[in-house]
Amino acid sequence: MPALPARLHPGDLVLVHVVNPNEKFWGVLVELEVAGVTLHGISVSSFDEWVSQAARRETAALGLSTMFVPLFRVERVFRDETIGQVESYAIRFERRVGVAVKDFLGLGVGEGEEVPS
Repeated sequence: MPALPARLHPGDLVLVHVVNPNEKFWGVLVELEVAGVTLHGISVSSFDEWVSQAARRETAALGLSTMFVPLFRVERVFRDETIGQVESYAIRFERRVGVAVKDFLGLGVGEGEEVPS
């Protein structure tokens, strides 16, 4: 029997799909609790513009904000992972900006994470 994937933890990069209205957010999980999800993130629709701004080293016009989404609006929460040929948002960021997104955000490598070589 294959091992089950680890649970989501604060500091994980995640995608949160919400309803009413339908929206998708990417960012750093702050807290996941019965009341809802707290995320330091940005709308997926603004992600590419934010990455382009970071790649150009421009003064921040866009940025991540801390938000709380009540559980009744949360449809799904995914860990930001590369699946097959589809790169994770973190990999896309690093490829375009040249620095790991956690380093860019001042989060560095957390406990239990490997430093990429």
